[in-house]
Order: sequence, then C-alpha cells, then structure tokens
Amino acid sequence: MKKTLLLLALLFGSLSLMAQDIEAEATVEEEITLPKTTYYLIRHAEKDRSNVSDKNPHLTQQGLLRAAKWSYVLGAVKFDAVYSTDYNRTRETALPTAEKNGIAELNIYNPSNMDMKGFVEGTSGKTVLVVGHSNTTPKLVNTLIGSDKYEQIDDSNNANLYIVTVLPSGEKTDVLLVID
Repeated sequence: MKKTLLLLALLFGSLSLMAQDIEAEATVEEEITLPKTTYYLIRHAEKDRSNVSDKNPHLTQQGLLRAAKWSYVLGAVKFDAVYSTDYNRTRETALPTAEKNGIAELNIYNPSNMDMKGFVEGTSGKTVLVVGHSNTTPKLVNTLIGSDKYEQIDDSNNANLYIVTVLPSGEKTDVLLVID
C-alpha cells in the first residue's frame, strides 16, 4: 500500500510539473507571437533661426550633423516606420535614420489633428521613430503612456530621446535619455 501511495504521489507531482512547463511554454509562445511596440521620439535638430519670419526653416549645419548623429545613435535599431511632421526641419532630421533603415518614404503626421487610435493600431508590434517639435513630442509621449509626465522641451534642447515600450499585455514603460 505504501508503494502504491508513493507511486501516486510521484505521478501527481510529475503531472503538476508537466502542467507548469506547458503553461510556461504557452507564455513564451504568446510573447513571441505578440511582439512589443517600441516608439523612439525625438525633437527636430537645430533649425536655422536667421529669418524670424520663416515658419518653415531648414536645419543649420549643426542640425544636419545632429540628424546624421541620430542615425548613428539609433543605428542598432531596426525601424519599421519613420514619422515626421510636414516641416523641413523635421523631415531633414528624420531622413538619415529612415535611409539607414531602407525606408523610402516618411509617414507625415499632423500633431494637432492626429488620429491616435489609428496611429497606435497601425504601429502595433512595430518599432517606430517619430520626429516632432518641442511642444508636440512630450505631448505625444504623454498620450502614449497615459500620463502627464513630460513637460514641453526647452527651445534650446534638441537632445532628448524618449523611448516608450508597449508590451503585449498592455504594460507600458518609458525612459528619457539626453544624447548630446
């Protein structure tokens, strides 16, 4: 009788361990089939301020260097899409990174009339670079994370890099790096 009870205990213990292994494998498979979404958000590089009436200036030489630097800083990241507002300075900032990733066309967005639901659905499971402005970039980050955490960027700051990650579970993480 003792042998039978011992065998039954071992059998149930083994079945319990097998069930845990199967559950762990299902979790790993779920994470593989449901990729995370990662957003990299930056402000445009240094713009030409020589003509105060120019509402659509190009980048300065320093700004062009920073745009090229962003493509190297983000060189290990494989982007699925690059978004930019429809201004010379943002497009010029986004272009080197887009080209490095073989992305032929920038996705142009209007931050004041943005379909956030469509944007989030369309970028789900992807890695995306978004280039905006001192006021629109932190606002977009705050919308993505669901919290008013970040304030407008100082007009002299072109070095902020925000990274927002959305896991398949819906959990969100965010970090601000300053790359000067």
